[in-house]
Amino acid sequence: MRAFLSIRSPGRGPLSRVFCAAGLWLSVTILLAHPGARYSGRVVDAAKKTPIAGAVVTLGDRVVRTDRDGRFEISGSGDAIGFRAHGYVRRWVPVAGLADGSGDVELGAFRPKGLYLSFYGVGNRQLRESALRLIKERGLNAMVIDVKGDRGMIPYKSSVALARQAGAQKLITIHDPAALIDRLHRDHLYVVARIVVFKDNLLATARPELAVKRIDGAIYRDREQLAWTDPFNREVWNYNIAIAVEAARLGFDEIQVDYVRFPDASGLAYSAANTMANRLAAVTGFLAEARRQLAPYNVFLAADIFGYVMWNRDDTHIGQRLEELAQVVDYISPMLYPSCFKYGIPGYPNPVAHPYQIVYRSLQNGRERTGIAPIRFRPWLQGFRDYAFDRRHYGDAEIGAQIKAAEDFGTNGWMLWNPRNVYFTRNHDAGPGSCGSGTGK
Repeated sequence: MRAFLSIRSPGRGPLSRVFCAAGLWLSVTILLAHPGARYSGRVVDAAKKTPIAGAVVTLGDRVVRTDRDGRFEISGSGDAIGFRAHGYVRRWVPVAGLADGSGDVELGAFRPKGLYLSFYGVGNRQLRESALRLIKERGLNAMVIDVKGDRGMIPYKSSVALARQAGAQKLITIHDPAALIDRLHRDHLYVVARIVVFKDNLLATARPELAVKRIDGAIYRDREQLAWTDPFNREVWNYNIAIAVEAARLGFDEIQVDYVRFPDASGLAYSAANTMANRLAAVTGFLAEARRQLAPYNVFLAADIFGYVMWNRDDTHIGQRLEELAQVVDYISPMLYPSCFKYGIPGYPNPVAHPYQIVYRSLQNGRERTGIAPIRFRPWLQGFRDYAFDRRHYGDAEIGAQIKAAEDFGTNGWMLWNPRNVYFTRNHDAGPGSCGSGTGK
């Protein structure tokens, strides 16, 4: 049995939609509940009756974490307090309802298992309904939607002025995003907003001063002939964070940033020196600022990363290194598509023949390097036909092996990627590439 709770606050729109799975609960006790006061309590897993250390508690722009005993103290004013923890779904608790400090708030533990819908796919009724049927048939519970797609388009009417100036509103595929999110929540789905960050052909073309350049001063274009924006530029940061905040206000459960990296190409010019230290500072700095501005919305933040970032000890020359990323996001989402491991991994030179091992060993390597819990990872899995090795189909057996690897490892669920939005068939096609700068996701 599952249930939803929607809380609304004057002037703020929907604060939350709470997903609860029977038998798996997060219990919160709050004391001293009145505006402007200090609130304290304890966060525990009610199924196990054990405290949850490190849970995030939010009141306005104030954020604290619970201690080892699950206890917190936070002060401020507001009509609701937000709670979230890794492996649970966020929730807002109305302050007025807990004035006597005797009520427990219960959240269901949750691991998303989802499909991706592109900028065009989410607006196409046939593809969208097909994906929803498949989600129901396969027992899935999440959907990832392009809020800013690979070509810089935003699918609904945005209030961000630069979106219109850049040409990101030329085609609207979602005419009522709030209604769509409400519908998905009513279907008990966890809804993720995917935002492509630094790869932005529209903004880079409309505002050349924000674009990555070649040494000769020309705008850099990747193998898809798409331009990128400069990851060092604060105006680029602000634009993408404004889109993320707008998505959080609409009610998305998670903001997931993709292409949060530098192009994997040499001979490029940026507004700062292209060193590993500077690249790392730009990527982690952007993520830290996004997390800060998203704090009042009690929303999870995730980052998509190259599969080889799980193995490489440097920043893979793109500004992504596990040790730094683990400090600034809730979830790390490595793209563990076997077809993208063109050099294989130790012991497995033909990765497409070993989908379980590619996924499991990559996750294992990431955990050993960072020391973070398996629940902090939620991988992207391959739902498309191989294009890099022997062009084998990735159907139920291959997808199932990847899913088993993720679940055996203990990840926070998993997500299937297919750029054509077609899953579990014999006709998977990766489309124009699937990993790396200039080759798709």
